[in-house]
Amino acid sequence: MADDPDYIDAWGSLLRIEAVVVAAIEQELKQHGEISLTWYDVLLVLDKAPEKRGRMSEIADRIVLSRSALTRSIDRLEAEGYLKRERCGHDERGAYATMTKKGVRALAKARPVYWAGIKKHFASSLTHAEISELERILQKVLTAFATRSDSR
Repeated sequence: MADDPDYIDAWGSLLRIEAVVVAAIEQELKQHGEISLTWYDVLLVLDKAPEKRGRMSEIADRIVLSRSALTRSIDRLEAEGYLKRERCGHDERGAYATMTKKGVRALAKARPVYWAGIKKHFASSLTHAEISELERILQKVLTAFATRSDSR
């Protein structure tokens, strides 16, 4: 039986790291009584959007975590008052989500726990130079993927 190519091992490591770090950060957010990581992800996208407002399709394209539970998460975020949903005037099928002041506060309150989790479970194992190199490498892969996707 042939050995797997080295890129298979690298890919597997990347997936395992993502899984264990996300689970650890999710647990820490829960222990501190903060919003879930999925909610954090949605609110972070809105926080970076102009006027803290974005189309639902744009949010789906920008979230880092699973898209599968996005609609349920948006429903719950709205029910809790962290965002409000509005119909697009010019597009009946489209909708906007706008982060509320309560959402801004929740994101700000959860941010230190999130950042500390990333530092503890990910960045503390790497030097500054390794982090910079890893970011360069990952951006290279993302750019290549975007280029291939644009040419389809």
